[in-house]
Amino acid sequence: MHDIQMNRRQAMIASGLGTLSLGMPGIVMGSDKVDAGGNAVRAEKSCIFVLLCGGPSHVDTWDMKPDAPDTIRGPYRPIRTKVPGMRINEMHKELSKVTDQFTLINSMTHPGGIANHFDAMHNLLAGDSRQRVQQGKPNDQPYIGSLVAKHKPSTRNLVSNAWLIKCVGRPVFCAPNIGIGGYLGSAYAPVFVGSEKNHPAMADFKTPQVYEMGDTERLAKRKQLLGRIESNKLDSDAKGKDWSDLREKAYDAMTRAEGRQAFELDREPKQVREKYGMHPLGQNLLLARRMVEAGVRFVTVNGWVGQAPFEKKGPPSSSWDMHGGNMGMGNAFGNGSYGMGFCLPRLDQALAALFTDLKDRGMMDNTLVVVTGEFGRTPKILTQQPPGRQHWPKCFSAIMAGAGIAGGKLYGKTDRHGAYVTENPIRPEELAATIYHALDIPINDPKDASGLSRQLTTGSPVMELFG
Repeated sequence: MHDIQMNRRQAMIASGLGTLSLGMPGIVMGSDKVDAGGNAVRAEKSCIFVLLCGGPSHVDTWDMKPDAPDTIRGPYRPIRTKVPGMRINEMHKELSKVTDQFTLINSMTHPGGIANHFDAMHNLLAGDSRQRVQQGKPNDQPYIGSLVAKHKPSTRNLVSNAWLIKCVGRPVFCAPNIGIGGYLGSAYAPVFVGSEKNHPAMADFKTPQVYEMGDTERLAKRKQLLGRIESNKLDSDAKGKDWSDLREKAYDAMTRAEGRQAFELDREPKQVREKYGMHPLGQNLLLARRMVEAGVRFVTVNGWVGQAPFEKKGPPSSSWDMHGGNMGMGNAFGNGSYGMGFCLPRLDQALAALFTDLKDRGMMDNTLVVVTGEFGRTPKILTQQPPGRQHWPKCFSAIMAGAGIAGGKLYGKTDRHGAYVTENPIRPEELAATIYHALDIPINDPKDASGLSRQLTTGSPVMELFG
């Protein structure tokens, strides 16, 4: 059996496409279904992971404490939603209308003493709470998107794992294993799409280079030549046919138009684009929906909402690192790039549009949506002016929807000040396990790239989250 198996690198070489793709992250292929006419059918589940880099304040967004002292509760009041007992920030006017489509988790927690972005991001994305990012050297645990790409790769698209806008601004927000795929290797790392200077809200947004096919006529001639060689040598050989079939899949994935067309956002009606919001987060979530439709398995979206129009100091590192005056970020409750008055309405608009769009298109059953930051914020407002909040890993909030997750549910609780979890804690391990379960991926990996047997995470899925 060994001599008829072929890895993806060999498949690309055999198809004559190796020079375009060898060593390219995210180029992994699997076996999707096709209909009677040979057209691809989206049957497998995918995930859109919205990463609110910097750590939004749970106390000011989804776990508000209106009865706490004003030094804790902040200036906002909660608004009623479609779900009894679920109240969220008053600026979430659109999200409050679709709370019946998702579960709100208010008991996320890092069990260790993590208080920096680097460690918290690594542990969240790896599904591993062990603090092992020491002197810039993390453990080799792959991130969730890489493991999804390994276990649920796509044949309909060149890309199985994508990241929309990598670490805008300072690299402190970049988790260390983002670009290397952990022990799986770079083939399973995400393909990065866009930047603060090239994002889909811009009129001149450029498609990632990986989708540039080069000289398609030359590729077709190489395919014909390889076909003639095979017909002379391999017609009666089952092993040769196996090789030929896999080569054909590689060629088909390279030349199929739908992957490139996902980036042509002008195909969307103007009202759809405007419903998401003509800003980086809104258009990236729309692009994520289109990429999932085109066969991408896992799309991470940076929660950067853009730059406040009156600020000229460049794009922020992350919209949600709202320290206030002690780090020169302005008022956390204001309308600047690091202000909830600017960021929350954009998040509200984009998330509500995504949930509505997925439902209207019949995609909720097969699309998991996860929205979270790497940690929360201190319940007590910092005393310096303008005000803000510091990092707080003990509790934070998350939203999950689709792929079997219950709608209209509130899960987990914190104390009266939002300082500590009091019911149903969920660590990164449980979050990762729940994602794998929702995507039909076994947690026990029978064999990884090194030939070892490893668990994808030591956590167990939170079955109470499923409807």
